[in-house]
Amino acid sequence: MAKTATIKRDTNETKIQIAISLEGGHIALEESIFKNSANETKDDSHATQATSTQVIQVQTGIGFLDHMLHALAKHSGWSLIIECIGDIHIDDHHTAEDVGITLGLAFHKALGQVKGVKRFGCGFAPLDEALSRAVVDLSNRPYAVIELGLKREKIGDLSCEMIPHVMESFAQGAAITIHVDCIRGFNDHHRAESAFKALAVAIKEATSSNGTDDVPSTKGVLF
Repeated sequence: MAKTATIKRDTNETKIQIAISLEGGHIALEESIFKNSANETKDDSHATQATSTQVIQVQTGIGFLDHMLHALAKHSGWSLIIECIGDIHIDDHHTAEDVGITLGLAFHKALGQVKGVKRFGCGFAPLDEALSRAVVDLSNRPYAVIELGLKREKIGDLSCEMIPHVMESFAQGAAITIHVDCIRGFNDHHRAESAFKALAVAIKEATSSNGTDDVPSTKGVLF
């Protein structure tokens, strides 16, 4: 079965739609939520990439969040389209949190029953002086421990306090357990980006085939 999903989530704070394919390839939305919208993101080229194996388009209205989710999709091997119109005139919290939750829900739906995959994944990713480690369990138990050691108040228009919260929100929606640590580094941009890339590497391993059709659990169920 194709591991794809489309999710729409509307609240009084954000309007989001996401299309995802965990195995890459072509994906598309039926209609953009930016159509005829005064909130349309004008400059989206920084988080848009199309290759023979992946389509990635991320537009949240927060540039650094787009950059991190682009990296997550690229190194996970996903095709991913994210569109969000949020109340960023208030601050970045609702948009960052809701995008994380909705991406998690889309991932969970696309993955389906956890069977025939490794379940556990571990990834390391450097970015210059920064090095991060991520460990993932497709556990159906949402839990996140994120320690990035960020010092700045913001990176671009994204509050540094929201960067681990995006990962926590993703884990909640995806119903998975993740541990992500930045082991070293002094540049907060590098620390954050290496963390998202490490998470991508761990997710790619956890969702890869284990060569069977079995449920990877002593309980016999993970869904």
